[in-house]
Amino acid sequence: MSNADDFDRVDQVQAESDAILIGGNTLRSDNPRLLVNSDERRAARVAAGKPEYPLKATITASGDLDRNLKFWHFGDKKVVYTTDAGALKLGDTLHGLADVVSTGDTVDFGVMLEDLATRGVNRLMVEGGGQIHTQFLSLGLADEIHLAVAPLLLGEAGAPRFAYPAEFPGGSTHRMKLLGAETVGDVVLLRYAPKEVSA
Repeated sequence: MSNADDFDRVDQVQAESDAILIGGNTLRSDNPRLLVNSDERRAARVAAGKPEYPLKATITASGDLDRNLKFWHFGDKKVVYTTDAGALKLGDTLHGLADVVSTGDTVDFGVMLEDLATRGVNRLMVEGGGQIHTQFLSLGLADEIHLAVAPLLLGEAGAPRFAYPAEFPGGSTHRMKLLGAETVGDVVLLRYAPKEVSA
């Protein structure tokens, strides 16, 4: 739903990140490889003493993830955050492909972020989908939002959403601080700081 220039911008953000996080639903529906595509950006990561690819992480409460998804077979290290029940399913399924980390009876985002920090992750790119975005925003965990507005109208009831209903910090009166706005071809990129208040 974007354009080539914006996809290249996203590739740059991925290259600058220590890890990329995607939700299990998006993983199952889109089956992405989730890689830094640019040879130059990967080479720059290596020259800076980093792995060629950022760590790839996913979240699944159910543990229903197929071993054949592309996500597991491209890039470098992978980690899955799940529940106790999900870990029982995934232990054998993903043996040799990813670290499986249980955060208890539910997926605990605080425990997940603490574990990512122990893995050297200082900058996490949350790729999506909507349920993961909603959790990060409602829990006050997001430092910056990149919102790309494309000239398309999606009217289907099942169309993906950026975020779902939730109680967000500050409620409907909290105006996020706008960090920047720029055009990327026919797309407008808006950058917001959700923890800061608009002046």
